[in-house]
Amino acid sequence: MGIKSQRDFYAGAMFSAFGVAFAWGATNYTVGDSARMGPGYFPLLVGVLIAILGSLIMFNATRHGGPDGDPIGKVAWRPLVFIIGANLAFGVLLAGLPSLGIPAMGLIVAIYVLTFIASLAGDQFNARSVAILATVLAIGSYIAFELALKLNFQIWPTFLA
Repeated sequence: MGIKSQRDFYAGAMFSAFGVAFAWGATNYTVGDSARMGPGYFPLLVGVLIAILGSLIMFNATRHGGPDGDPIGKVAWRPLVFIIGANLAFGVLLAGLPSLGIPAMGLIVAIYVLTFIASLAGDQFNARSVAILATVLAIGSYIAFELALKLNFQIWPTFLA
């Protein structure tokens, strides 16, 4: 049984690994049963389903594929670095890092920074379009989290609030 599509096989392996890890992590919470679901029930179920999906993709990759075996290709480092960096920056700006003296900048600033850094992952950059997108995301997040859900997020930087 040979691999006919490397890309699908390794994507399925990644799905399976993340699904198993997610399901395993969910067992640290009370799972409960179908009638009385605990906080770990849904994450466990989703993790198992993702692992099963990954296994099906891996199995299918041994049966179907392109004539050249669908090689994986090069890793796209630029998008990888900018997307992960944008998420890290968002987390740091939203909550701050008191141990390093970085204050919490709040939801609005964090969304603007996230949007601008993530937009650098693409081949084209248009500052005006990114600013419009960031504004729409900031307003939408404010409405969703602060007004609709009434969650206690810090909205503005500490020195403005």
